[in-house]
Amino acid sequence: MQLDLKIIENRFVRLEPMSPAHREAFRAACDADLETWTRLYPYPMGGEHFDAGWARFYAAPTPDRLNYAVTEAGVCVGVSSYLRIDRQQATVEIGGTYYGPEVRGGPVNPAAKRLLLEDAFASGARRVQFRVDAINARSRAAVLKLGAVQEGISRADMVTWNGRVRDTVTFSVLADEWPAVRDRLDARLAAF
Repeated sequence: MQLDLKIIENRFVRLEPMSPAHREAFRAACDADLETWTRLYPYPMGGEHFDAGWARFYAAPTPDRLNYAVTEAGVCVGVSSYLRIDRQQATVEIGGTYYGPEVRGGPVNPAAKRLLLEDAFASGARRVQFRVDAINARSRAAVLKLGAVQEGISRADMVTWNGRVRDTVTFSVLADEWPAVRDRLDARLAAF
């Protein structure tokens, strides 16, 4: 499996390697929903936490984290990343996803995930996983709607930045499942 940051796009979104050019629009998207960062994410990116979070996660790609700015009409409206990249085992996680509230519920998430899944499987992935906070009902529903299979819940999996102990739900799509998942996503996107 050989994953590399590159520009990938469809008629709804353009995914670009996260760069300083995206920083302020991403900051605005993060600041548009401070409650989500407090309640649902393992690390903070809203308000006064943005600069430290940017330096830690987005300032430069690392071998095990490839960040994409999700842009709509040329503006960064969020982020989604490849995480836990295991090139030898041909597995990867799509995660670290956040979108500003104004684009939730529309084509942005399924269009971005369609691009990332296609890229991962075309790059040789055998398995793509998603890990979601168990209390994040919106994200759990979105991952199921993509066509991923829920595998289980890791109890007390991590401690979030504000001290809450998080249970994590794991979902996956396997390479042989991808054609059917892709077809479902394409049909869903055609409705927009």
